[in-house]
Amino acid sequence: MRIAVFDFDGTVTTKDTLLEFIKFVRGPVSFYAGFLRYAPQLLAYKLGLYPNWKVKQQIFSHFFKGMRLEDFNRLCEEFFQKEGKALVRQSARIAIWEQLQKCNRVFIVSASIYNWIKPFASDLGIRDILSTEIEVDGEGCLTGFFSNKNCYGQEKVVRLLEQIPDLENNYLIVYGDSKGDSQLLKYANESHYRAL
Repeated sequence: MRIAVFDFDGTVTTKDTLLEFIKFVRGPVSFYAGFLRYAPQLLAYKLGLYPNWKVKQQIFSHFFKGMRLEDFNRLCEEFFQKEGKALVRQSARIAIWEQLQKCNRVFIVSASIYNWIKPFASDLGIRDILSTEIEVDGEGCLTGFFSNKNCYGQEKVVRLLEQIPDLENNYLIVYGDSKGDSQLLKYANESHYRAL
């Protein structure tokens, strides 16, 4: 089988969609105030002293904990329709279309949240999404926690192997743009680093 994998933020899109989504939902004042609150953790993360997943979950929780899932999903769709389409690289659209013609399966594998990737993926013709997922309580509200591991670095390889256990027996094409994609890029038969 031929399998193509696309990272999402910075590869398919021109910007980090977590940041853009928060700005879209909460507005610039709330956005900057929230990030200022977590400045020490963000600095510690940049210095390699604080885990990526933890600061991401804290920021996500700050902005979205307690929101009803149906409202969150509606905002994800609105974000895509109003701002998301313009974030997709034309070169990524072309590459995805080409791989959809050539490959048996095409994935988006991303540390971003499944709910706002889904409208992008549907528009691009991609059905398979491996990503970070959010926890929802019994009342249908976001807890502020992730329900699985942050899909970053080695976790991207783990998730893909869960879907395709005999991955090494297939031809793997990977598109990525950051250190979070490096393990998956090394695993590939054909790597495209910052090619889009």
